[in-house]
Amino acid sequence: MSRVRQPPLVTGISPNEGTSWTKVTIRGENLGTGPADLVGLSICGHNCLLTAEWMSASKIVCRVGPAKDDKGEIIVSTKSGGHGTSTVSFKLLKAEKIGILDQSAVWVDEMNYYDMRTDRYKGISPLSLRPSNPLGIDFDKGKVPLKDLEALFPGVSGEFTSENFSATWYLIENHSVTSFDQLRMAASNLKKQATKKNEGSLAYVKGGLSTFFEAQDALAGRTELGSHDAGRQLETFQISYTSAIHQRLESDGTERVEGSMTQRLENVLNRASDTADTLFQEVLGRKDKADSTRNALNVLQRFKFLFNLPLNIERNIHKGDYDVVINDYEKAKSLFSNTEVSVFKKVYAEVETRIGALKILLLDKLLETPSTLHDQKRYIRYLSDLHASGDPAWQCISAQHKWILGLMQNCKEEFINYQRVGLGAIALDLEGDPRPTAFSRIRDTAPLNKGGILHTPRHGTWHYETPQQVQFVEKLSDVVIGQLPNFWKLWISYVNGSLFSETGEKSGQVEKSKKNARQRQNDFKKMIEEVTHRLVKLVRGALLPSTLTELELRLYGGWENKTELTGPWLTQVIHIVRIIFEALVALEIPNDLLQVIQDLLLELRHHCLLVTLHHTAEDVKRVAEKEDWVVDNEGITSLPAQFEQCMVQMLQSLKEPMETKPGEVNILQLDQDQASELCVDIIKVFINCLEQLSTKTDRDIDTSRMSVDLASPNLFSGIQEDFCPTLEQRLLIILSNCQYLEKHTFLNLAEHFERHGFTGTEKITRVTVHAVKELDESLFDAYIERKSDPIVGSLEPGIYAGHFDWRDCGTPTGVRNYLKEALVNIITVHAEVFTVSKDLVPRVLSRIIEGVAEEMSRLMQCVSSFSKNGAIQARLEIDSLRDAVASYLSSESHASFKQALEVLPQLHNGADKKLLEELLNKFKSSMQLQLTCFQPSNVQPVKR
Repeated sequence: MSRVRQPPLVTGISPNEGTSWTKVTIRGENLGTGPADLVGLSICGHNCLLTAEWMSASKIVCRVGPAKDDKGEIIVSTKSGGHGTSTVSFKLLKAEKIGILDQSAVWVDEMNYYDMRTDRYKGISPLSLRPSNPLGIDFDKGKVPLKDLEALFPGVSGEFTSENFSATWYLIENHSVTSFDQLRMAASNLKKQATKKNEGSLAYVKGGLSTFFEAQDALAGRTELGSHDAGRQLETFQISYTSAIHQRLESDGTERVEGSMTQRLENVLNRASDTADTLFQEVLGRKDKADSTRNALNVLQRFKFLFNLPLNIERNIHKGDYDVVINDYEKAKSLFSNTEVSVFKKVYAEVETRIGALKILLLDKLLETPSTLHDQKRYIRYLSDLHASGDPAWQCISAQHKWILGLMQNCKEEFINYQRVGLGAIALDLEGDPRPTAFSRIRDTAPLNKGGILHTPRHGTWHYETPQQVQFVEKLSDVVIGQLPNFWKLWISYVNGSLFSETGEKSGQVEKSKKNARQRQNDFKKMIEEVTHRLVKLVRGALLPSTLTELELRLYGGWENKTELTGPWLTQVIHIVRIIFEALVALEIPNDLLQVIQDLLLELRHHCLLVTLHHTAEDVKRVAEKEDWVVDNEGITSLPAQFEQCMVQMLQSLKEPMETKPGEVNILQLDQDQASELCVDIIKVFINCLEQLSTKTDRDIDTSRMSVDLASPNLFSGIQEDFCPTLEQRLLIILSNCQYLEKHTFLNLAEHFERHGFTGTEKITRVTVHAVKELDESLFDAYIERKSDPIVGSLEPGIYAGHFDWRDCGTPTGVRNYLKEALVNIITVHAEVFTVSKDLVPRVLSRIIEGVAEEMSRLMQCVSSFSKNGAIQARLEIDSLRDAVASYLSSESHASFKQALEVLPQLHNGADKKLLEELLNKFKSSMQLQLTCFQPSNVQPVKR
């Protein structure tokens, strides 16, 4: 069951007092469900339904009619709720009556009235809008819509006062359901009105003669007219009745005698008119003036918007309220653009002048740089709303393009100018931008301590330690990253039409913008290409001048500092350029427009690789020059470790340049042979440095930092202080380092190369190992030559000392001194090698003993014959030498000793053999301490 609606209740009215036709707002509850539901509204007992306008169930607007009661309730009646009640009242004020001769400052307002025909309000006084009823019957309207009537009767109207009045329209609109009898009565009324109109003016004059006679008597007896109504009556009678009566009577011939009654009446009326004019001249003058003033005020009031508009435009422009200016201008343009009134034309022309100045101002602000994307969009919309000539959006894009190019070029000029005046470092502040620079962000996120080669500079001295070219690239990146994104977003807004409306409300402007963007797409592409090419050429001019032509060098070069950047600084430049590239890729700029930056990155990475390798070669030379000859118990100096560390640091510094980002090319695969050859060259440089160190004279050795760490500190204890290595010791140390390089360092480097993506590591290892082996053989031969030749050369003079003869010699008593001296010399070499590297002892002694054995074999073969004692002596010395150095005999030395023994006569006598054995034991016993060094050592080297 539906809920029963409550009766209307009025709880408020505003204003709560006023004169007739005051507009009031009624508020309350249950005031109806719609306009059709409102069936009654009375204020102070007067029906106000005709002017009522239903707003909502709690609000009604109407005008108060001329009620009789001074104060009364507000009663609302609805179909759904019935007759309502009120908790408030309205006080009706009586308007003061003003005589015709009284001065008044009352403003007569033009009040709206409700036209039932058009269902809307009109701005005419309601007292003058009581439509007459020409048919004389009640209106009985049907439900024929006004739109249907306009369609049926185009070009005509149902308003009987209209020039295009249509009776059919009028009857259908106002009497569509009226009965036939009523219509017949209406026709009768029309006939009566027509009959009265056709009776003519004569009957009218005759019927009013009595009135004129009474007027004549009244006027004749009065000398003054002190009444306002009399004066007005005389004026009216003179204009209407006198003339009509006189003309009609003369035309009928009723009175043609001079001095007749009508003539006298006319004279009296003329005198009355003159008197009235005299009395009312001042009053009427004031009235006319007041009417003129009232009309002027009415015009000013109604058109004050237009008259105040020029001043308001100036004020709002000064305040920056351009939206208000544009809205007011659009309103004035719609109202007065086609006006024929001269004063309006003049004021509107002034408005157009101010708007023209505003267009120029907005265009200047639009083209002003720098500016934010938000401001650019705002000014473009303003100019579009003002229908400015040209294409402001494209003008802004072109201005931004020129400004960005100018910033980039000015950045280079500023650095070069500061460089020419000798300033070490600058901090170029582009347009006072307070945000952190790109390079400062790099410094915070990616410090320069790559493998310890270059430590991060302190913040306070950063600009003073950074090369000029790196600072320039940093500032250039600030320009590109700071300005190009907004430039690209402005173009995107221009393409999709969002410059004019984010929601696409102004479809005409949006479509026009899209059409212009399609036509200028190639032009904008050229702009982006010009910016990217300018960026690349400026970077090339600073870092890769050899890649530019002479003309391009004059435009984009000019750097006087010819010092080439090191690898770490080139790495930072690569990092900055990659940041620029990633920022532009994030804007979804097509890849073909950014390919030139990719090409620049590839060349910078390749250049960084080559520069780093070349600088590493120089660093390796400096490392070798700092050799301090301090050896550990394995005979290794710090030189191999320093070399390995230098190579590892090089690879670490190349980690970022060699890293292949998405879309980039692997530079090692691009030119792997050159990179491998450079790595081999670096290692060969180190090997050559080792060779140079081995050939230095004693005068070339810096002994201030040299010392020796011996495995046996009791041996050669005096060389730990003020130690200066001899040539033979340097050869041994370098030989030991060569062995360490071959067995450890080169293998470690191969792993590092593979870990960092280098290809061809097998080739690098093979070539470098071969080179170090060649150096090892060369140094070993040099050392053996210096140590073996004196020992071998002393054998023959020692054998034949004292005119010794193998054919004529006494009974052997022991090993002769020459052999002992040779053994002592071999022991000396053993001690020298052992103090440097235990691992070199077998190799060195084996080679020396080979020479000694070969020389003994040669000497024995040169003897023509041996006596028995000579044979015993020779066999004793050969066996003693062979047994003493048995631990270091090689196959060659075994063969040499065997050949020497085969030359000697065989011992058949047992006594001779016994003698030989006794003498051999005696030698071993006497030389036991010396021969101990030839025994295998169980001491393991200690690694530090």
